[in-house]
Amino acid sequence: MSRGKRYDGEQKLNIKKVFAVIIAIAVIAMFIIGINKLFDTENTTQEKAVVLRYFPVYTEGKWGVIDSSGNIIISPEYDEYIVIPDNSKAIFICTINVDYDNGTYDTRVLNEKGEELFTNYDTVEAIENYDNSNNLWYESGILKVSQDGKYGIIDTNGSQLVNCEYDSITALKGVTNSLLIEKDDKYGIIDNVGSVIIDNEYEEIRPISDQYENGYIVIDENNKYGVINYTKSVALENKYDSIKQVYDNGKYYIVREGDDWKIVDTDGNEYLAGEYDDIVSINGENAVVEENNKYGVVSIANGQSIINSEYDSITYATGSNYIVSQDAKYGIMDSNGNKLTALNYSNIVYRKIANFYEATNEDYTSNLIDADMNVRLSNVIISELNTTNGYIKVRENDEYKYYNFRFEEREAKDILSSNTLFLSQNEEGKYGYIDRNGNVVVNYIYDDAREQNDYGYASVKKDGLWGTINSKGEVTVAPSYNLDDNILVEFIGKWHLGEDLNLYYFTDE
Repeated sequence: MSRGKRYDGEQKLNIKKVFAVIIAIAVIAMFIIGINKLFDTENTTQEKAVVLRYFPVYTEGKWGVIDSSGNIIISPEYDEYIVIPDNSKAIFICTINVDYDNGTYDTRVLNEKGEELFTNYDTVEAIENYDNSNNLWYESGILKVSQDGKYGIIDTNGSQLVNCEYDSITALKGVTNSLLIEKDDKYGIIDNVGSVIIDNEYEEIRPISDQYENGYIVIDENNKYGVINYTKSVALENKYDSIKQVYDNGKYYIVREGDDWKIVDTDGNEYLAGEYDDIVSINGENAVVEENNKYGVVSIANGQSIINSEYDSITYATGSNYIVSQDAKYGIMDSNGNKLTALNYSNIVYRKIANFYEATNEDYTSNLIDADMNVRLSNVIISELNTTNGYIKVRENDEYKYYNFRFEEREAKDILSSNTLFLSQNEEGKYGYIDRNGNVVVNYIYDDAREQNDYGYASVKKDGLWGTINSKGEVTVAPSYNLDDNILVEFIGKWHLGEDLNLYYFTDE
């Protein structure tokens, strides 16, 4: 059998040369790829990673559900708005069999597969709540259910938290984790896991602030007011004719007995009784008071004047500072009566979470003033105050800029770190989009535009009409919608945000 022939002079494989050749090939390949990237920036734009969310959608008179990529999850075939209590969870509450004359209806709860959930209840509903600006939200992680005309609570996994034994269950307006329960025409409070905070003994219950930890004002059958803490202890017994929904530190409360307003503490001591026409608010050891239609600040302990009662309004801001107005002009004063700014603004708002003052000028622009009373930005318009990511977006001289809460300017790519495209404007005032490296991905052809949203879509305007591009810069919807009546312009796929922000939904109409 021939086994072939090995020549005596045959050399062994030179490993060093092989590695050198491999490295040379790799370098050439990387060079070619780099050249291609220079000439083909569009191919370098990756799709944005999008978190799965769900939204109501309206089209041709019917309601359905889409996800955060614009895919239809529940076909639009329902006559009534579909409630999504938590847009991160596939729980869709559909209202059916509505009898408007009798005020009756049924509900059907579906998941992302169209399967029906929680079928052992007569109805299943989200629990609505509203803040002071009437913005709607739903209580987190729970649902209201009914059986035989009585109401209870389940969690979003279907576990029963509260038996169906109450005549009604509603959210205490403006306060989380506080559910108003009714039984036999008496009211109480439970929290979101079903623990009873206040038994069903009262004619009415009101929040004392927007924080449930601060307790509740309770009104008994004799129309007398008291305060019960979230820990179930009694802060003030029911003996007052009124108690204001004002809270500072749980030490003082503003109450009325007869015609006189006064401040009481939890030990029963009284302060400023009958001395002023009204007591407006409490801040630490001081109070804002009204006297002859003018406002001032006094010490609670001894009644000494801190700020004379000569202002048209006084609002506590932070530390020892107050926002005051006189003759429709606003400024900032401290508790020593020193004017920290001139009274020359149309309005001033203290932005607590970012610790700055937004002082509005006559031309509707604003000066942003830090805690040390330094004007950090002048004549700007706040476009967005994002407390989640800690930045302020302002319009300054027809240009959008980003700042962190220390007023340090940042680039959009640093602030919007998950975005794949960034809004850019050329010298002619036209808008386009660049990538993280500054390469133009979308040419400067638009009259107006928005930054890429959380779901990878950016709204663009041309010739008075709006459309959208996706996270790779491709046109998803050519500009074709007149959205002049929309407060916000935003797209997900082919769907744009509806006009009514209190009924948050998307549509293609």
